[in-house]
Amino acid sequence: MKQPTGQTARLTALRVFVQKSAFVALAGLAFAFMLLGKADTVLVERVRATVIDAAAPVLDFMSTPAENVAAIFANLRQLTSIRAENDRLATENDRLMRWQAAARHLEAENEALRGLLTYVPEPKASYVTARVVADTGGTFARSLVVLAGTIHGVNKGQAVISGEGLAGTVAEAGQRSSRVLLLTDINSRIPVLLEDSRVRAILAGDNQDRPQLRFLRDRIAVQPGDRVVTSGDARIFPPGIPIGVVASVDEKKGIRVDLFVEQDRLEVVRIANFGIPNPLSEGAD
Repeated sequence: MKQPTGQTARLTALRVFVQKSAFVALAGLAFAFMLLGKADTVLVERVRATVIDAAAPVLDFMSTPAENVAAIFANLRQLTSIRAENDRLATENDRLMRWQAAARHLEAENEALRGLLTYVPEPKASYVTARVVADTGGTFARSLVVLAGTIHGVNKGQAVISGEGLAGTVAEAGQRSSRVLLLTDINSRIPVLLEDSRVRAILAGDNQDRPQLRFLRDRIAVQPGDRVVTSGDARIFPPGIPIGVVASVDEKKGIRVDLFVEQDRLEVVRIANFGIPNPLSEGAD
């Protein structure tokens, strides 16, 4: 075995000495900086500001590639999500195209059958668009005030709809404003129809977010998810206006309907005149 020479032994001893004294030297240097900071804070702040000014361009130069790399990874993640979203939209578009073809076929068949039956078409609806200005409460616990009245063609009993479906009915019509009774109000009663089973019922509000279905002839035919539309009974509204879907069927709590219209977010509504003589407006006159 080769014995270490005298020069190697001296280098080893020097390395050990440096390692042992490095900690003491660093601690002493830190203590010296602390004393300097206490003695002359202005000088320390100037040194710190100078160091920061000198390091800022370097940090800016180093941060630019990092930001670019982060942006690249963000774009890659976004491209992945866009691809998944594109696939979903393509599938949904195919499904909607099939529904559109079926709807067009049914529409053409319906027109042909109406021609054979000498069907008298329903009058076209006219609309008044109004802005919601207040939720005043009062006699009607859930109602809205809109800026449209009799001078605009609004009458008591007309349907108030939004883009999603039926929101309520006109309860009071002034000259320039009207009060809308929402479907969730305890005074609201609307004849409805379950779209698939054709079961008729009355949609009754009880000041809760989900009104009830009452006076059903066949409760067994009602299932959660069934679409609820107006039935056209009592000559209040024409049939087929969307209202909501059955949310729950319970023997104690009844049959609750989840409305399409989010009533607490209504800002603009349309008041529809379907050309049907309304018994409510006639009675008011």
